[in-house]
Amino acid sequence: MPVTAADKPRSAPTRTVSAVLAAWILSIGFDLFLHAGVLSEMYVRESAFLLAPELAFRRIPAGYATFFLLTAGLWWVFQRLDVCGWLNGLRMGAAIGFFVWGSVVVGLWSISTAPIDLLLGWWLGQGFELGLAGAVLGSVRAGASLGRIWIKVAIAVVVLFAVVVTLQTLGVATSVRVP
Repeated sequence: MPVTAADKPRSAPTRTVSAVLAAWILSIGFDLFLHAGVLSEMYVRESAFLLAPELAFRRIPAGYATFFLLTAGLWWVFQRLDVCGWLNGLRMGAAIGFFVWGSVVVGLWSISTAPIDLLLGWWLGQGFELGLAGAVLGSVRAGASLGRIWIKVAIAVVVLFAVVVTLQTLGVATSVRVP
């Protein structure tokens, strides 16, 4: 039976902030997995499109700030559309993510030298990343315990980090050394 606005508790400002932060932290964890693991080889190729690894590394906080804005925007959309539950949140977050990142990718493809495999990786990875954030936000909107959500987010981030370290150690993912 779907959860409706009448069934769930009202979101206090601290609950909202905690929900958005938990979703954002999960996005950062998945982003590390995506870029330092799955797509890592693409960042060490010669490219007129990409920044040198040292400069790109220094700009990572700006990229993570954009994920925060997307996550906060997703919360706002979920409030307006009454999206509740982790599965509904995952679906809606992924739908919005694939739409937004697909638009960005097509825009970049039209004006840059970005390789198509990198753009495809960004589209799919970042779209799924917003889906994960949506799952967290949908859970909170359905009344899930923030404590349990934070535990699940922490476990997921540790596992994703461990997978990246393992992939890099085995040589499956490229490790970039930044001075």
